[in-house]
Formats: sequence, structure tokens, C-alpha cells
Amino acid sequence: MLNPLLQVVQEQKKENPVGVYSVCSANKYVLKASMLQAKKDNSGLLVEPTVNQVNQFGGYTGMQPGDFVKYLRELAAEVDYPAEKLILGGDHLGPNPWKNESAESAMEKSRTLVEQYVAAGYTKIHLDTSIPCADDDVPPHTPMDDEVVAKRATELCHIAEETYTFAEDYPGKPVYIIGTEVPIPGGAEGSLHDLEVTGVEAAQKTLEVTKEAFYSHGLEDAWNRVIAQVVQPGVEFGNDSVVEYDPEKADTLSTFIEQYDDKIFEAHSTDYQSVEGLSNLVRDHFAILKVGPWLTFAFREAIFGLSYIEKELLGNDKSVSLSNFRQVLEATMLEHPASWENHYHGNEAELKLLRKYSYSDRSRYYWQQPAVQNALEKLFSNLRNNEIPLTLLSQFLPNQYQAIRDGELTNEPEAIALHKIQEITELYSKATQFSTIF
Repeated sequence: MLNPLLQVVQEQKKENPVGVYSVCSANKYVLKASMLQAKKDNSGLLVEPTVNQVNQFGGYTGMQPGDFVKYLRELAAEVDYPAEKLILGGDHLGPNPWKNESAESAMEKSRTLVEQYVAAGYTKIHLDTSIPCADDDVPPHTPMDDEVVAKRATELCHIAEETYTFAEDYPGKPVYIIGTEVPIPGGAEGSLHDLEVTGVEAAQKTLEVTKEAFYSHGLEDAWNRVIAQVVQPGVEFGNDSVVEYDPEKADTLSTFIEQYDDKIFEAHSTDYQSVEGLSNLVRDHFAILKVGPWLTFAFREAIFGLSYIEKELLGNDKSVSLSNFRQVLEATMLEHPASWENHYHGNEAELKLLRKYSYSDRSRYYWQQPAVQNALEKLFSNLRNNEIPLTLLSQFLPNQYQAIRDGELTNEPEAIALHKIQEITELYSKATQFSTIF
């Protein structure tokens, strides 16, 4: 069977609005919900950890690339999803985690990173060498030289090509993504009013310079497997606002990629777009849609809703120890501020609100903290041992209330949380029509 991602490209070139969404998360519940969505759709599922989440040093998840594959397979078994339908990708593979080191040191680590990803069976490799290292003479807020970026990308591609050739049971040849978006991944931190769509001239130069570098280093076959370029189509989200996709602003860029028979665009930060916006992105050849924070945002909404239900249901029962989940999460974020303090700004009241409700969802970095995990388990346990009244579900999680009434969902806390996340994956499924190629 042809690689499903190559099939997406083929459908796009037939002017069929088919795309694929990429789940960029290591959250257990997000991954399980996404697998349940793919199981419902009878389709594959593209999952891409970022270089900061998973790398040879463990990233912030504590997992190396091979560990993450094992983790995914275990979750797939839990929800009875065929592990062979998982499509594994690596996002922003390059020197970003080591940008404060010399280019030589950072690229050496990047080569090891790519080798481990490919050896573990990842088949979609985003080569992102656009980040300046400590000894790169690049002024602040200035893009790296295209030739330098392309040369470093070829170094990483060489490693990937050599690695898959000798890997046992490697599932076909890897496909590659080049380029990067502006602003940085994970949501903008400043004003979104001056967000610009990638210019055609810049996109074309990236493609031409990178192709020339690949060809000059004997990577012609690999270039034919560069299926997409990351660009900025004019979508972004900040802490409290979202820039909606405007097809008119991206029309020239969208038309530009049509001249290439084997290339499409990849769009990052598509979180919080409407289903119409997502569908229009796919139609306009921004056919690979990355999503991450929106999924953990939905999960956080579900858990907060359940915690309010716990308080109403059991708050006056002195025999029950409440999870106090929301308070535990807040205390943990205050105790370990590194993952949010440089991203949230304002007075104490504003910061408290952002820690809970920001679109950027920096709280997603705290779900692995022992105190938060323990509070979550206690919340689930309390609600498993005391059936949730439908009247409370109607108040705090009305969509899940209706799904239970309709016989589509069991009244069980984890199932309710997973269903809440699937409200988002359902939108991406409809917008991409990925299931149609299976």
C-alpha cells in the first residue's frame, strides 16, 4: 500500500480536497482519544512528537524516540486500535533544543536525534534547521541564511537515508518536510495583528535552494520524497485570541504550490480554527494540519468540569477526600513556573486566569507532575465510586450529557474526558477527509 501521506499529495494534485491532521501531543488522554477517532473513522492516525517532547535525552516527557513508539503501541492496545495504522512523525527535528550551543555541537546532537527517530520507525521527518545556534552571526529576529539552513538540512537527511536503509522492518522510505513557520511553534506570544502570510518569493527560494542542496549532495531520490513545505498561511493563536484563516490573503501562496506535481504545504498552529477554516486550508493545499494545544485545552476543560461536579456532588461528604484538582494544578504551576512565566504577562489576577484558561495552554506541561497525576487519579476514583448525576453533567459538560442520553457514551469519568477531546478530533476528521484514502 502506498504511504498514506503520499496518497494525500496525489489527491491534492487531482484537486481533491483531502488532507491529514497531525496530533502533536504526548498526553496519554489526547493520544487515546485520537486513536478512538481514527478507529471510528477506520483510518490511519498521524502522531508527531516535537523535538522538545521526545529526544535522545528524554525531552520533557522523559522519553526517547523508541520509548515513545512503545508508549503509543501500549495505548493503542488499550483502546483496541491497530498499531500498524499509526503513522509516526518527528516535528521540528534539528538544533532548536541546543540553540545555545555552537552550531557544531548542536548539529552533532541533531544528527543523533534524526538517527534515533528513523531507527525507531518514524516515517515523516520534519527537517528544521532554521534556528540560529550560539555562534551563528544572525541578528535578533532575522531569518537564517537559506543556504546555511539547506546545507544543514541535507546533513540530517543523509543520516535519515543511511539509517532507514539498514533499519530492520522499516515501513517504506521516509518522507520529508522542510521549512518552518513564523512565529515560533506553539502559539504566538505577542500581538497577532501584524501576522503575515508567507510570501511566494520566500517560499519559492526555500524550495529552490533546498532542492539545489539536496541534488549537490546526491539526495535526488530523497528530494522526490520531500512532500511538503511548512509555511504561514495566516493562522495563529495567542493567549486570548485567534487569527482565523482568510483564503483571500493566502490565495497567491496557495496558487503557487500548484506548479509542483509532488509538493503541498503544511500548516502549523491550526488550533482553534473553525471547521470551515480547516476545510478551506485543506482545499487551498495547506493539507497537513498540525494540532496540539487545542486538544489538551479540551482535555483541561473536561477535567475542570469533572472537578466542579466532584465538588458539588461530594463537597459536603466528610467521608470523602476531594481531589482539589484545580487547586493542585495551580499550586504545581506556581511551584514550577519555568513552563509558563516567560509566556504569560500581566498582574497577578491576569496571570492566574492565563494559567487556567489561555489558548496557549501552558498547563499542558504539568500533567506529568506527580501531584497533578495523583489529583487526577483521585478525581477519577471519586467519580467512579459515586455515579455522576446527569443533572450535574448537564450543567458542566452538556455535550457529554447529551451523548450519554443518546446512548453514545458511558457515564464514566475517563470516557467523558476522552469524548470531550474527540469533539476536536471530529472537526479535523471532517475537514481533512483523511479516512477516504483508506
